[in-house]
Amino acid sequence: MKTLKIIFLLILLFFTAAIWITTRFFTHDLPLNSARVSFTIPAGASLQSAAQRMESAGVEMPAWQLTWFGRVMGRASTIKAGSYEIERGITAIELINKLTRGEVTMADVLLVEGKTFAQWRATLNEHPDLAHDSLKLSDEAILKRIGAPESNPEGIFFPDTYLVDKGSSDLEVLRRARAAMAVNLGNAWAARDTLVKLADPYALLTLASVVEKETGLAADRPQIAAVFANRLRKGMPLQSDPTVIYGMGAKFDGNLRRLDLMTDSPWNTYTRTGLPITPIAMPGMASLMAVSRPPPSDYLYFVARGDGSSEFSTTLEEHNRAVAKYQK
Repeated sequence: MKTLKIIFLLILLFFTAAIWITTRFFTHDLPLNSARVSFTIPAGASLQSAAQRMESAGVEMPAWQLTWFGRVMGRASTIKAGSYEIERGITAIELINKLTRGEVTMADVLLVEGKTFAQWRATLNEHPDLAHDSLKLSDEAILKRIGAPESNPEGIFFPDTYLVDKGSSDLEVLRRARAAMAVNLGNAWAARDTLVKLADPYALLTLASVVEKETGLAADRPQIAAVFANRLRKGMPLQSDPTVIYGMGAKFDGNLRRLDLMTDSPWNTYTRTGLPITPIAMPGMASLMAVSRPPPSDYLYFVARGDGSSEFSTTLEEHNRAVAKYQK
């Protein structure tokens, strides 16, 4: 009887010590080889594979220990894929909880309205937290990879700040931006004033891109949209300098000359009536809605005052006086 009590006591002491050691071990700070450690867990990765990645990244604990602890906690099959960052002071329990909740590290990608697709590509290529899968692809190949049916990328992506997991593909950002534009353009088209002479949503998108490039002061945007709507309704050429500049491409040296205005291209709205053949930039929601529902107006002309704002006129005579005042 005495022997059984001793055996029972030893077993109890063993399990108590094991629980104490385990609890102390996994509630103390994890050893890291730097103040901050970053790692990525791919989709479908097992806990063991994830633990090996963490160990390789700088978590100085054997992968088998993290794997074993995750299994003890019943979390082996609940960790979530994504990019993570951990800092000194984190415990094994906190790490497993972080992986289970999917508290991934996010990167913000700012895509600015009024920029061209070429400028957006440069932004994506320079972003330090993205995988640059588009880098060696042509524009056409990018559209194919993201499942876009359009033949030209200009204008079809919505400007916004996109939050993504660090290490995400830049193609995923473009995929989301295109989906966002499809929704916002659809909303603008559904809300349009039927008096606006636009054939389809792509025409609205194209005109919105012109308005975006012409707007120096946000308060002037609706009136600029109204000017272009009035000119389209009357069959007048839009005569928008940014469309000419876009058509010139790399030939534009910063100075727009009269010869440039008279040199025809599919984007030259001096030599051609109607809209340019494609959008000339990425318009934001304000420009989409300004084109969708421009305010009632008799204005047919505007000229930049030099301070970002515009002077609007109803007649050519008034416009010429404004040009002489502000640009000559």
